[in-house]
Amino acid sequence: MSCMLQVSDTHFGTEQEDVVAALERLVVNEKPELLVLSGDITQRATQVQFDRACAFVKRLGIDARVIIPGNHDIPLFALAARLFSPYGRYRRAFGNELEPTVDLPGWLAIGVNTTRWYRHADGEVSQAQVDRVASRLEQARDGQLKLVVVHQPVAVTRTEDQSNLLHGREQAVKRWAQAGADLVLGGHIHLPYVMPLGPETAGVPQCVWCIQAGTATSSRVRAGAPNSVNLIRHPSLASTPSARQCTVERWDFAAGSNEFERHQEHVLALSSPSSPGATPAPRQP
Repeated sequence: MSCMLQVSDTHFGTEQEDVVAALERLVVNEKPELLVLSGDITQRATQVQFDRACAFVKRLGIDARVIIPGNHDIPLFALAARLFSPYGRYRRAFGNELEPTVDLPGWLAIGVNTTRWYRHADGEVSQAQVDRVASRLEQARDGQLKLVVVHQPVAVTRTEDQSNLLHGREQAVKRWAQAGADLVLGGHIHLPYVMPLGPETAGVPQCVWCIQAGTATSSRVRAGAPNSVNLIRHPSLASTPSARQCTVERWDFAAGSNEFERHQEHVLALSSPSSPGATPAPRQP
């Protein structure tokens, strides 16, 4: 069983040291082979905050990484930096690539930079980005779980989060579904959930799952949603295409034990080329 870790909204500058340490222990125990960090790495995009975030990522020791910026990773008050070098500090910490792709035997993970320097919090995806991701998805190999990583959500569960939806999401999700995407991973609203996007709910030709992560380490938690991360597992290459599935585990930080503990598990049936119209529902053990 192959395993990857989704971490989001660490907001270094507001991180809690005991939570950071617990997350590092979780990685040691579970040994994920892929790290996805879906934006808002820092609170105010200062160099000190990026340095701390970079040191944290290095301590995790996961070589395969898809890291994308969030809106908090563009300087807000340093106006010259925002206008002329919005990603300068991000690049010094994590490299020049804002939209990395990781291609492993069991995983194809494609990052999309949905931030814009001229937007405060909202995100958007352009037609060029939609086409680039679709083209790469169409090159996926048999046995790969195909992930698209954005920052702002493509679907929400609460009315108050409607304003946070990614601009251009409808066209993007439809095109990515046609190209074979399995999961769209996001963050931004500090609320973890799993929901299907299929013909009935999103008008897409085959089921794609929206996987949202909570805030991993920040004190800026929402009511009823403690610090959390997602572990996503899927079977080996020996699995038959007709029975494609993956498991999404939500791990919450428990103050009592000072550890991340598995809180919820969804076993997701995935669409296959032979049944593109399937819209399965999650089941929990």
